[in-house]
Amino acid sequence: MTDALENFSDIGARLAGKRPSVFLDYDGTLTPIVARPDLAVLSEAMRSILRELATRCSVAVVSGRDLDDVRNLVQLDNIVYAGSHGFDIAGPGGLRIQHDEGAAFTAAVERAAAELRPALASIDGALVEPKRFAVAVHYRQVAPDQVPAVEADVDRVLAAVPELHKTRGKMVFELRPRFDWDKGKAVLWLLSALKQDDADTLPFYIGDDLTDEDAFRALSERGITIYVGHPEHTAAHYTLEDSAQVGAFLTRLTQTLDHDDRR
Repeated sequence: MTDALENFSDIGARLAGKRPSVFLDYDGTLTPIVARPDLAVLSEAMRSILRELATRCSVAVVSGRDLDDVRNLVQLDNIVYAGSHGFDIAGPGGLRIQHDEGAAFTAAVERAAAELRPALASIDGALVEPKRFAVAVHYRQVAPDQVPAVEADVDRVLAAVPELHKTRGKMVFELRPRFDWDKGKAVLWLLSALKQDDADTLPFYIGDDLTDEDAFRALSERGITIYVGHPEHTAAHYTLEDSAQVGAFLTRLTQTLDHDDRR
């Protein structure tokens, strides 16, 4: 794979004469991967990097977390937030969209969460994370020989809640609405809503998980896509090592935009 920092000159050449629109995953991208979701706290250094970049171009955080959760973690008013894989979007200037189709599934999500808690209570390390539009089952702290049991319980609950479907991420199973919406569609919608769906905009998407692959594919012919980590297979054009390198890349991007503005 091609390193985004080592090949920044190529990225800068594509950016010439265009304005960037930057989309970022949260967990594993802006923060390191941690044992539990509540431990993924944004550093002040990364918050400062995002704040500075957002004064120069559009910045959006696209996360599987609930909207209020990711907004409270980032704590910046000048960026767009797309929570629940883009089912719930808010941003500056009164930008707001919440899919009615997604809201119709909340009862099914609550039912699944209520059934998963007792089902997984006997498996050490299994964590059920209810969200408004999905329920996540984390197994990062589960013994490897117990992971099949976790998935079997998830599948059993899923069979009783046909309104949902199962997706996979890094050490997580997620039950989400059986509805054709993902991070890729959310990014394309945001580009249109922000009036950046034109040839003068160069979209960037940086993420580290399977759910980000939808966005990589959506932007494959028109943007710069970057996977964080060491993927076996990805639709992204470039890679970065970790969240520290993401910070370095975004700083470099900010400096490039400053230089362009001074010319």
